[in-house]
Amino acid sequence: MKIKKGDRVIVIAGRDKGKQGEVTRVLPEENRVVISGINVRKRHRKARNQAEQSQIVSFEAPIHASNVAHIDPSSGKPTRVGYKFLEDGRKVRVARASGEQIDR
Repeated sequence: MKIKKGDRVIVIAGRDKGKQGEVTRVLPEENRVVISGINVRKRHRKARNQAEQSQIVSFEAPIHASNVAHIDPSSGKPTRVGYKFLEDGRKVRVARASGEQIDR
């Protein structure tokens, strides 16, 4: 998977199209990612006993990785991701549009 925790991404399809956020969790076995402030759902939680109150809980649901794209560090637009080897032998992710390095 080319998306990692902490990456800045933009939603390119679905209800939240055009919104940007940071990846908070990656679910590689399901090919999904959780993005802060994106795909927010509400769930009603029942009170477990008399002392507690029932409440409505908001949470970010996972979104499919194919519906998000990396944000190019130089232009701020969506870009595809490629790989490049540095002189010291490290493999890093680069933005295809500008060639700028995505990995820190």
